[in-house]
Formats: sequence, C-alpha cells, structure tokens
Amino acid sequence: MSKEMVTPPSISSLAEAAERARARGTPPVHLWTPDFTGDIDMRIARDGSWFYQGTPIGRPEMVALFASILRREGDRHFLVTPVEKVGIKVEDAPFLAVDVEASGEGREQELTFTTNLGERTTAGPDHPIRVEIDPKSDEPAPYVTVRDGLEARIDRKSFYRLVEWGEERDGWFGLWSGGAFFPITASEDMA
Repeated sequence: MSKEMVTPPSISSLAEAAERARARGTPPVHLWTPDFTGDIDMRIARDGSWFYQGTPIGRPEMVALFASILRREGDRHFLVTPVEKVGIKVEDAPFLAVDVEASGEGREQELTFTTNLGERTTAGPDHPIRVEIDPKSDEPAPYVTVRDGLEARIDRKSFYRLVEWGEERDGWFGLWSGGAFFPITASEDMA
C-alpha cells in the first residue's frame, strides 16, 4: 500500500487565499478546519522578523497578510486558509509589542499595546499580561495576548514603562488593565 506524500502549498497560493479572505474583512481563522497540509519553511524570529526559506520577507504588507491567517494550536503555529493548514516555526512569540500607552489609574487603568505589525490590543481578561522568568539568567520575558491565543513579547522599553505604572496588591507587584490585575512578581522579590 503506497502512502501519499503531502505537499505543502506554495507561499503564493497561501498569499492568494489570505488576500481573498482579507478582502471580506478579518479572516475568521478560528472557524476554518482544513486538513493539515504539511510544514512550510517559514519562521518568525524572536525579534518579530519573518523569513521564508531563510530569506527575510521584506514587504510589511506580505507579513501582515500572513499574520492575518496565523493560528496557534497548543505549542504550534499554523497559517490557515479555508482549504489549507501549514505549520510554521515561531522562535518565541509571533508578534513584538513595540509600544504601550496607559490611560486612567488604578483599577480603571487601561494598557494599550501596539505590535510591530500595527495591531493594537488593550490588556484585560481576554488579553492577559504574563511574565516568565528565565531560570538561567533571571531575566523577565513579558507577554501580552493579542488575539486568539497569539502573543506579543513586550519589548524592553515598554516593559520598563509597565514597571513604572505597577503597584503592590496582596503580596504581588503587578499591573491593572481592563479591570483585571496582572501579577508580575512577588512583592518581596522587588527589594
């Protein structure tokens, strides 16, 4: 019995399908359930740069197009169209939060992040902020959920601003946004 080889679609067929879907508004990636088509040689680097076959994708419009059909399932990331689903490699998070603005204070504070692709999201219960500490270096790695489980790593300058806006609550140092408190670290670790 022979096995069929699954051939991933070309980058141009993905781009065409994504463009058709975007022409009708935000692609409803969460509703599409195509069969897995295979992995494609596409990678999102830790700094938010996208690569195809080892070459940077230099057109921001193309990157934004592919980002619009990006979906996360568990620890894997896929580009999804109504008829195709291909795996890609993401080194850290698919987006980078390059700016943050605060409005209001205390429980009324809202933190709005802008990603490297121009998407804006306000942290809150559906868009939480989390911080992981690297066990080797003790360096914090902060993230905010942008959409549908896709995260943006918060850049250093934005994280420093967040620390300035933080406060202590119930033994934790953290941030308010969208009516939710997001703990960053135990208050005792701030000393």
